Amino acid sequence: MVKQLDYMKAEELLNMYGIKVVSGKYVKNTDEAIRFFDGEAIVLKAIPSKPVHKSKSGMVAVDLKTPDEIVKGFNKVRKAAHRFSPYKILAQKMVKGTEIIIGGRQDAQFGKLLLVGLGGVDVEIFRDFSLRVCPITGYDAESMITGLKSRSIIASSDKQFKMVKELLIKASKLMSDNDISELDLNPIILHDDTYHAVDLRILE
Repeated sequence: MVKQLDYMKAEELLNMYGIKVVSGKYVKNTDEAIRFFDGEAIVLKAIPSKPVHKSKSGMVAVDLKTPDEIVKGFNKVRKAAHRFSPYKILAQKMVKGTEIIIGGRQDAQFGKLLLVGLGGVDVEIFRDFSLRVCPITGYDAESMITGLKSRSIIASSDKQFKMVKELLIKASKLMSDNDISELDLNPIILHDDTYHAVDLRILE
């Protein structure tokens, strides 16, 4: 039976492979959400126990910059998530930049596959992605990036190209080493010469 890994456990697993995840914490009420806030914008999102498109379901509130906005955002997310109980609410630091997706899945014919492309809703709109069988080599990672129409966005500099290449190799190892039926890191945000995964879904 397919099971979704708890968000924080998924974060721990990614950290074991050197994949950076934006800092976050489960919050039970508005007071805890406000305490998480330290003057920089935050995001609140509901994490149901079953796979659900959180943004489309109204379970994400972004760019919350004041305690009043946090209270309104928390209540909005909680109301939207009520029909998907049980759920938890996650507070995260707000990160802005270029959104990419790195995904993986277990295919009946080819085995474990790895995907990269533009992230967020763009992956559904433009359908611009590269796919390879795991485990991938450094050459595979490079060809995945250069094969994208959006390569100038995803790899806008030599440094960013190398960063995404190394990230793909780490994600491939994660897929190869573990009993994962589906991996969805969307989006990973590239910013300030680094990156952070801001939404994670791992199905075992």
